[in-house]
Amino acid sequence: MKTKKLLLIVLIHVLFVFGIHSVQAQIMGAFKEIKGKIIDESSKEALVFTDILISGSNISTITNSDGEFVLKVPDSLVTKSIIISNLGYQKKETKILDLDDYTKITLKPAITELNVVEIKTFKDARALVHETLSKKSSMYNPNTALMTAFYRETIKKRRKNASLSEAVVHIHKQPYNNLKDDAIALIKARKSTNYTRLDTLALKLQGGPFGNLYTDIIKYPEYIFTDEDLPLYDFSFDASTQINANKVYVINFKQKPTIKEPLYFGKLYIDAETLALTNAVYSLNVENRVLASQMYVRKKPKKAEVYPTQATYRVNYRTQNGKWHFAYSNILLTFKVNWEGKLFNSIYSLNSEMAITDWQLMDPKLVQPKENILKPTTILADEASGFSDPAFWGEYNIIEPEKSIESAIDKIRKQLQRT
Repeated sequence: MKTKKLLLIVLIHVLFVFGIHSVQAQIMGAFKEIKGKIIDESSKEALVFTDILISGSNISTITNSDGEFVLKVPDSLVTKSIIISNLGYQKKETKILDLDDYTKITLKPAITELNVVEIKTFKDARALVHETLSKKSSMYNPNTALMTAFYRETIKKRRKNASLSEAVVHIHKQPYNNLKDDAIALIKARKSTNYTRLDTLALKLQGGPFGNLYTDIIKYPEYIFTDEDLPLYDFSFDASTQINANKVYVINFKQKPTIKEPLYFGKLYIDAETLALTNAVYSLNVENRVLASQMYVRKKPKKAEVYPTQATYRVNYRTQNGKWHFAYSNILLTFKVNWEGKLFNSIYSLNSEMAITDWQLMDPKLVQPKENILKPTTILADEASGFSDPAFWGEYNIIEPEKSIESAIDKIRKQLQRT
């Protein structure tokens, strides 16, 4: 098997020094900042990973784990609407001028009826997946694009936030119909750490934004599905759903019982009309503790046993002018650390997410990245500069932080002020 595993390498060291910052961003000048929360109309539950896009533009954001969002709208676009969409819900469009400073917006679940007759074209689910992967050249952006993205890494010890790094990056996105790799340039970055929660350990994430970029299954199928690997999986149809009123096939997949090497399992969401991949949620099988540890852990103390207990990935695509492109990625890794001679273990989780907040098509002859180009082995925490003023992000769109992150960073900031 030649599949490359989609990894974020973890380095565990003696505690190292971070700066401290506030994650609150204030907007000044020619922008309007709108905030809100997206909820299910019936259950009132928060809707995570909801897309919010300014109509007539490529400016967008996504809701956090609390269903909340913040969006910075240029004055030239305040007369436009925001388009809100989520897998399994009806799309909603709302005028920006009608929004309050903080608005709760409800979405209605989409009722889907996709019968067996509609999927009879394919003998089995694997045939559908194979057809979807072959759509790289026809259904996905065939042009060079310059994308602006917001990236965040969070480290938690059990359920408490311990470290946070954030960055704005430029992605020099290559056309989907060629084999050139994308490049990432660092624009701005900042970080903070709560020493009391990290104890004597510090975790570094090697790969940073590249790990999230490689979840783009269509651009980088070698990290999960190659032609050689497809027969190693069992594929099956699940109940269908909708996105933006379009019917969507849901495909379950998992490695065959006879395969011992850790592979992936999860769900693929495929547009029923175009057969384009719209979303994917999947995990690596980490049942084999030894093999999983070898795959993820690059460095660790000699007296510590470290192994992953969870490795979950998500990728979302968005369509514009009939072509799909990478829009959002989320990776969650959970590790258990057993110390020699200690009764209790430590559990750490590493979460990274990247959202495309704006993009434009570029003439490939004019795209010559001269910015701070990152390497695929980059450790973002080493690149970040520390804490900064409240207006640090300027006009850039970010993902609204979780309340727990927000309060933890605010507490550290106050401690710094007292010191």
